[in-house]
Amino acid sequence: MRIISDGIYYACALTLLGLALSYLLNPWIAVPLYIVAVFCLYFFRDPDRVPPAGNVMVAPADGKVVAIKELENGQTRVSIFLNIFNVHVNRTPIPGKILAVVYQKGRFLNAGHEAASSENEQNTLIVEGANTRVTCRQIAGLIARRIVCYKRAGDAVTQAERIGYIKFGSRVDLIYGPEWKTAVRLGQRVSAGTSVVAEWSAPEGAI
Repeated sequence: MRIISDGIYYACALTLLGLALSYLLNPWIAVPLYIVAVFCLYFFRDPDRVPPAGNVMVAPADGKVVAIKELENGQTRVSIFLNIFNVHVNRTPIPGKILAVVYQKGRFLNAGHEAASSENEQNTLIVEGANTRVTCRQIAGLIARRIVCYKRAGDAVTQAERIGYIKFGSRVDLIYGPEWKTAVRLGQRVSAGTSVVAEWSAPEGAI
Protein backbone atom coordinates (compact mmCIF):
# COMPACT_ATOMS: atom_id res chain seq x y z
CA MET A 1 0.00 0.00 0.00
CA ARG A 2 1.18 3.52 -0.77
CA ILE A 3 1.98 5.84 2.12
CA ILE A 4 2.08 9.63 1.79
CA SER A 5 5.62 10.95 2.23
CA ASP A 6 4.63 13.04 5.27
CA GLY A 7 3.74 9.87 7.13
CA ILE A 8 7.12 8.33 6.38
CA TYR A 9 8.93 11.48 7.54
CA TYR A 10 6.98 11.61 10.80
CA ALA A 11 7.49 7.92 11.47
CA CYS A 12 11.24 8.13 10.84
CA ALA A 13 11.61 11.20 13.06
CA LEU A 14 9.68 9.61 15.91
CA THR A 15 11.65 6.38 15.59
CA LEU A 16 14.99 8.20 15.66
CA LEU A 17 13.88 10.18 18.70
CA GLY A 18 12.82 6.96 20.38
CA LEU A 19 16.16 5.33 19.69
CA ALA A 20 17.98 8.35 21.11
CA LEU A 21 15.89 8.29 24.30
CA SER A 22 16.42 4.54 24.61
CA TYR A 23 20.18 5.03 24.42
CA LEU A 24 20.33 8.05 26.76
CA LEU A 25 17.64 7.16 29.29
CA ASN A 26 15.44 4.07 29.34
CA PRO A 27 14.17 1.88 26.47
CA TRP A 28 10.62 1.91 27.88
CA ILE A 29 10.41 5.68 27.52
CA ALA A 30 10.59 5.29 23.76
CA VAL A 31 7.66 2.85 23.46
CA PRO A 32 4.95 5.57 23.09
CA LEU A 33 7.02 7.19 20.33
CA TYR A 34 7.24 3.91 18.44
CA ILE A 35 3.46 3.45 18.76
CA VAL A 36 2.82 6.95 17.36
CA ALA A 37 5.29 6.25 14.54
CA VAL A 38 3.33 3.18 13.51
CA PHE A 39 0.08 5.16 13.72
CA CYS A 40 1.55 7.82 11.40
CA LEU A 41 2.18 5.15 8.76
CA TYR A 42 -1.39 3.92 9.22
CA PHE A 43 -2.91 7.40 9.12
CA PHE A 44 -1.11 8.44 5.93
CA ARG A 45 -1.99 5.28 4.01
CA ASP A 46 -3.09 5.85 0.43
CA PRO A 47 -4.86 2.80 -1.03
CA ASP A 48 -5.76 2.54 -4.70
CA ARG A 49 -9.44 3.00 -5.55
CA VAL A 50 -11.44 2.05 -8.64
CA PRO A 51 -14.60 4.12 -9.29
CA PRO A 52 -17.88 2.44 -10.25
CA ALA A 53 -19.19 2.56 -13.80
CA GLY A 54 -22.03 4.82 -14.91
CA ASN A 55 -23.01 8.48 -14.66
CA VAL A 56 -22.43 8.82 -10.95
CA MET A 57 -20.67 11.14 -8.55
CA VAL A 58 -18.32 9.44 -6.10
CA ALA A 59 -17.40 10.43 -2.57
CA PRO A 60 -14.38 12.74 -2.38
CA ALA A 61 -13.38 11.42 1.04
CA ASP A 62 -13.64 8.48 3.41
CA GLY A 63 -15.85 9.13 6.43
CA LYS A 64 -19.38 9.64 7.71
CA VAL A 65 -22.09 11.74 6.07
CA VAL A 66 -22.90 14.33 8.74
CA ALA A 67 -25.06 16.71 6.70
CA ILE A 68 -27.25 16.71 3.60
CA LYS A 69 -28.54 20.22 3.07
CA GLU A 70 -30.64 21.80 0.34
CA LEU A 71 -29.23 25.25 -0.42
CA GLU A 72 -31.21 28.33 -1.47
CA ASN A 73 -29.85 28.29 -5.04
CA GLY A 74 -31.23 24.82 -5.74
CA GLN A 75 -27.95 23.09 -5.01
CA THR A 76 -27.31 20.33 -2.49
CA ARG A 77 -24.46 20.11 -0.01
CA VAL A 78 -23.26 16.77 1.32
CA SER A 79 -20.74 16.98 4.18
CA ILE A 80 -18.42 14.09 5.04
CA PHE A 81 -16.59 14.01 8.39
CA LEU A 82 -13.23 12.22 8.56
CA ASN A 83 -12.02 10.96 11.92
CA ILE A 84 -8.36 10.13 12.62
CA PHE A 85 -8.84 6.48 11.60
CA ASN A 86 -10.14 7.25 8.09
CA VAL A 87 -8.00 7.46 4.97
CA HIS A 88 -7.42 11.20 4.52
CA VAL A 89 -6.58 11.28 0.81
CA ASN A 90 -9.23 13.24 -1.13
CA ARG A 91 -10.39 12.39 -4.66
CA THR A 92 -12.29 14.04 -7.49
CA PRO A 93 -16.04 13.30 -7.47
CA ILE A 94 -16.42 13.54 -11.28
CA PRO A 95 -14.10 13.66 -14.30
CA GLY A 96 -13.53 17.04 -15.89
CA LYS A 97 -11.43 20.16 -15.55
CA ILE A 98 -10.44 22.16 -12.47
CA LEU A 99 -11.88 25.65 -13.04
CA ALA A 100 -10.61 27.17 -9.81
CA VAL A 101 -8.73 26.40 -6.60
CA VAL A 102 -9.41 28.89 -3.82
CA TYR A 103 -7.79 28.78 -0.38
CA GLN A 104 -9.45 30.53 2.56
CA LYS A 105 -7.97 31.08 6.02
CA GLY A 106 -10.30 30.44 8.92
CA ARG A 107 -10.96 28.93 12.30
CA PHE A 108 -10.40 25.36 13.51
CA LEU A 109 -13.81 24.40 14.86
CA ASN A 110 -14.80 20.78 15.26
CA ALA A 111 -15.26 19.62 11.65
CA GLY A 112 -18.47 17.82 12.57
CA HIS A 113 -20.24 21.10 13.36
CA GLU A 114 -22.33 22.92 10.76
CA ALA A 115 -20.38 26.18 11.21
CA ALA A 116 -17.19 24.48 9.99
CA SER A 117 -18.45 24.67 6.40
CA SER A 118 -18.25 28.45 6.37
CA GLU A 119 -15.86 29.41 9.18
CA ASN A 120 -12.99 26.91 9.13
CA GLU A 121 -9.79 27.00 7.09
CA GLN A 122 -10.64 25.50 3.72
CA ASN A 123 -9.58 24.87 0.16
CA THR A 124 -12.24 24.88 -2.56
CA LEU A 125 -11.95 23.16 -5.94
CA ILE A 126 -14.54 23.69 -8.67
CA VAL A 127 -14.68 20.83 -11.17
CA GLU A 128 -16.46 21.26 -14.50
CA GLY A 129 -17.69 18.13 -16.22
CA ALA A 130 -20.00 17.80 -19.23
CA ASN A 131 -23.19 19.73 -18.42
CA THR A 132 -22.35 20.13 -14.73
CA ARG A 133 -20.15 21.84 -12.17
CA VAL A 134 -19.32 20.33 -8.80
CA THR A 135 -17.63 22.03 -5.85
CA CYS A 136 -15.35 19.99 -3.61
CA ARG A 137 -14.27 21.76 -0.41
CA GLN A 138 -11.44 20.48 1.83
CA ILE A 139 -12.07 21.79 5.36
CA ALA A 140 -9.61 21.70 8.26
CA GLY A 141 -10.92 20.49 11.62
CA LEU A 142 -10.18 20.84 15.31
CA ILE A 143 -6.84 19.01 15.08
CA ALA A 144 -5.95 19.55 11.43
CA ARG A 145 -3.69 22.48 10.68
CA ARG A 146 -2.69 21.85 7.10
CA ILE A 147 -4.58 21.23 3.87
CA VAL A 148 -2.57 19.83 0.97
CA CYS A 149 -3.87 20.19 -2.60
CA TYR A 150 -2.11 18.67 -5.61
CA LYS A 151 -4.19 20.41 -8.28
CA ARG A 152 -4.26 23.81 -9.94
CA ALA A 153 -6.83 25.63 -12.07
CA GLY A 154 -6.76 24.25 -15.60
CA ASP A 155 -5.80 20.70 -14.64
CA ALA A 156 -7.77 17.88 -16.27
CA VAL A 157 -8.86 15.18 -13.82
CA THR A 158 -10.31 11.71 -14.04
CA GLN A 159 -12.95 10.44 -11.66
CA ALA A 160 -11.54 9.38 -8.26
CA GLU A 161 -8.16 10.96 -9.04
CA ARG A 162 -6.16 12.02 -6.00
CA ILE A 163 -6.46 15.77 -5.39
CA GLY A 164 -4.76 16.11 -2.01
CA TYR A 165 -5.28 15.39 1.68
CA ILE A 166 -5.98 17.00 5.05
CA LYS A 167 -3.88 16.20 8.08
CA PHE A 168 -5.82 14.54 10.92
CA GLY A 169 -9.51 15.17 11.74
CA SER A 170 -11.24 17.09 8.96
CA ARG A 171 -14.25 17.44 6.67
CA VAL A 172 -15.00 17.53 2.95
CA ASP A 173 -18.11 19.24 1.53
CA LEU A 174 -19.53 18.36 -1.86
CA ILE A 175 -21.89 20.85 -3.55
CA TYR A 176 -23.82 20.02 -6.72
CA GLY A 177 -26.83 21.12 -8.74
CA PRO A 178 -30.33 19.69 -9.34
CA GLU A 179 -29.07 17.65 -12.30
CA TRP A 180 -27.91 15.17 -9.66
CA LYS A 181 -30.03 12.95 -7.40
CA THR A 182 -28.56 12.34 -3.95
CA ALA A 183 -27.87 8.65 -3.32
CA VAL A 184 -26.52 8.72 0.25
CA ARG A 185 -28.30 9.08 3.58
CA LEU A 186 -27.40 10.90 6.77
CA GLY A 187 -25.06 8.83 8.93
CA GLN A 188 -23.89 6.62 6.07
CA ARG A 189 -20.19 5.78 5.87
CA VAL A 190 -18.58 6.28 2.49
CA SER A 191 -15.24 5.56 0.82
CA ALA A 192 -13.46 8.05 -1.42
CA GLY A 193 -13.57 7.16 -5.10
CA THR A 194 -15.86 4.14 -4.74
CA SER A 195 -19.04 5.13 -2.87
CA VAL A 196 -21.77 6.77 -4.98
CA VAL A 197 -22.92 10.09 -3.49
CA ALA A 198 -25.26 11.12 -6.33
CA GLU A 199 -26.62 9.79 -9.60
CA TRP A 200 -27.12 11.73 -12.82
CA SER A 201 -30.81 12.65 -13.11
CA ALA A 202 -30.94 15.14 -15.99
CA PRO A 203 -33.02 13.88 -18.93
CA GLU A 204 -30.13 14.17 -21.36
CA GLY A 205 -26.33 14.43 -21.24
CA ALA A 206 -23.65 12.69 -19.29
CA ILE A 207 -20.88 13.78 -16.97
